[in-house]
Amino acid sequence: MPTPLLKATFLAVWLALSLGAAADGQTAAKPQYGAWGFDLTAMDPSVKPGDDFNRYANGAWLDRTTIPDDKSAKSLRYDMSDLAEARLHDLMRAAAAEAGPAPRTTAGKMGAFYKAFMDERRIAALGTRPLAPELAAIRAARNRDDVTALMGQANSDFYATIFSLSTDVDLKNVARYAVYATQAGLGLPDRDYYLQPSFAIQKAAYQAYVGKLLGLIGWPDPAANAKAVVDFETRVAEASWTRAQQREVDKTYNPMDRAGLAAMAPGFAWNRFLAGAGLAGLDRLVVSENTAFPKIAAVYAATPVDTLKAWQAFSVADNTAFYLPPPFAEARFEFRDKTLSGQPRQQDRWKRAVHAVSGGDCYGDDRIDCFGNMGFGVGQVYVARYFPPTAKAKIETLVANVKAAMRTRLQQLDWMTPATKAEALKKLDTYQIKVGYPDHFRDFSGLAIRSDDLIGDVRRSGAWDWRFHTGRLDGPVDRSDWSMTPQTNDAYNGSLRDIVFPAGILMPPIFDPAADPAVNYGAIGAIIGHELTHGFDDEGRKLDATGALRDWWTAADAAAFEARAKVLGAQYSSYEPVPGAHIDGQLTMGENIADLGGLNVALEAYHRSLNGRPAPVLDGLTGDQRVFLGWAQAWRGKTRDDYVRKQLVSDPHSPRAFRMIGPTRNIDAWYAAFGVKPGQRYYLPPNERVRIW
Repeated sequence: MPTPLLKATFLAVWLALSLGAAADGQTAAKPQYGAWGFDLTAMDPSVKPGDDFNRYANGAWLDRTTIPDDKSAKSLRYDMSDLAEARLHDLMRAAAAEAGPAPRTTAGKMGAFYKAFMDERRIAALGTRPLAPELAAIRAARNRDDVTALMGQANSDFYATIFSLSTDVDLKNVARYAVYATQAGLGLPDRDYYLQPSFAIQKAAYQAYVGKLLGLIGWPDPAANAKAVVDFETRVAEASWTRAQQREVDKTYNPMDRAGLAAMAPGFAWNRFLAGAGLAGLDRLVVSENTAFPKIAAVYAATPVDTLKAWQAFSVADNTAFYLPPPFAEARFEFRDKTLSGQPRQQDRWKRAVHAVSGGDCYGDDRIDCFGNMGFGVGQVYVARYFPPTAKAKIETLVANVKAAMRTRLQQLDWMTPATKAEALKKLDTYQIKVGYPDHFRDFSGLAIRSDDLIGDVRRSGAWDWRFHTGRLDGPVDRSDWSMTPQTNDAYNGSLRDIVFPAGILMPPIFDPAADPAVNYGAIGAIIGHELTHGFDDEGRKLDATGALRDWWTAADAAAFEARAKVLGAQYSSYEPVPGAHIDGQLTMGENIADLGGLNVALEAYHRSLNGRPAPVLDGLTGDQRVFLGWAQAWRGKTRDDYVRKQLVSDPHSPRAFRMIGPTRNIDAWYAAFGVKPGQRYYLPPNERVRIW
């Protein structure tokens, strides 16, 4: 196996291309951050690591950094996204200059979509006319069942629904796909926004926003209807499961046929709903929140049809406001970005155009990043320019080293019985590591994009995407598939027993081949370990080596795991990122376990990479110290309080500071590396440190 330095040499070739280095193929002479990959000027050495590891590693940077007005946060990861955004902008502008009104190539369609978004004059001239089909259909609805039929079109149009449909691998028959139904119907980020007094201001602002958009589309009695809409959604929120409940994967697999659906939620027009979704012939779907469905359906049945029509009209306006003239786009920004996330200024139009065409973090709560875009088509153009084919094989070497470290840690577990351990090792061996971009890109030849029809482009893109997923329901599962676009700055562990690292995340500070290997192991190595650990966290452990939902643990092993996870959850629930708001240790359990496991695995992998040699000391810092600092640099960031409050109720990830503090204080090597002693704020006695993976 090549040493880390050799890996750095051949990986530098693709990174130089990725970062826009000289065309003669010269590699970067130095790391992007500092002399060896870590920015020492970011540190605050006056803070003891055991008192606040985030401040110790990043305090000077936090003090000198200002969050841009058009963002809710500032971080090195955001800088990576900014770089990808700038690259996408260049690609889209160039494609737009060449694109005709109705292009046929994928690049041409990307350019035409971008051009349509940037044509502000035409958007203003059209006003709300592009929404005429949806608004006419809502007005024409004669009864509740007509509204239900419109809800079925939520995946292919702009309508809202109380039950969201998606496709994924069937967890009880992993060779096939299934249709999954989950609770929906809320316009705010989470049910807590409707039910918790601490969000009263945001809820009132939401009602004003509903009224504003209803008024802009000419809906009658906008203020009264806005109140009725928010009251309806509040009742849906009361009936809905919490985010923590939704994480219990064994409780969210409830297959039903048409008769079962009718018995569960009598009176709901399931036939019309599924027909609207293009699934008229479907006789089986998997219901997630099975005890919530009848309650939500009862709320729906008790709500006046006129209120449901107003709710649909608002939802159409809300889902398209990003693409509509300034009164709509500005109202959306004022509420969704400024009020909910504390962002003072709207992004420049070209940035919004990039997101409109490309999409973004489809695991966030902002629908614009996931709906009605050409994400995978854009990704095909992006990697052709910025991620050469040779890069895939190169990064897989580091991945293999981390995977080997994970195997070692599984083998050495002292709390797991041999039978369960053998199953865990078998599961580890089944994981596919996917890097950069899919082996096969999606065919966009059937998607019509026009440079003069922005709303139509969004509508057709959404419908095309839904047809792509439903069109393969009768076929076998495609294990080469991706659910995250190549340009995305993120990674995931998916239901295909795959771990995916898109091209968008393989940049400094997450990965820099010119950097000290210890820093890379602390950053990308820990993220690789994080994703591997997800296969064994509180959700992942319920899926076996085939990907099927099955309990393959002994009762003793499950009890031992749950006891350790409970202690970790209690630790995180004690953290208060902003005054009066704590982390939900149950909601964030899987990510917290993965952070802890990933950092442990990364440290093990770094030690393996040394092949018995002592780690060098750089600027007085040992190898272990640099691994932990690499992790802290990867998560360095500053976030607005309003965004943190939203994150605490809607995001399974802990806020950045506690992604550094929470794992490290449970790792013995961190105490040894930094001399953390009793009396320091985050010191834990050895018997209170959580040891899972």
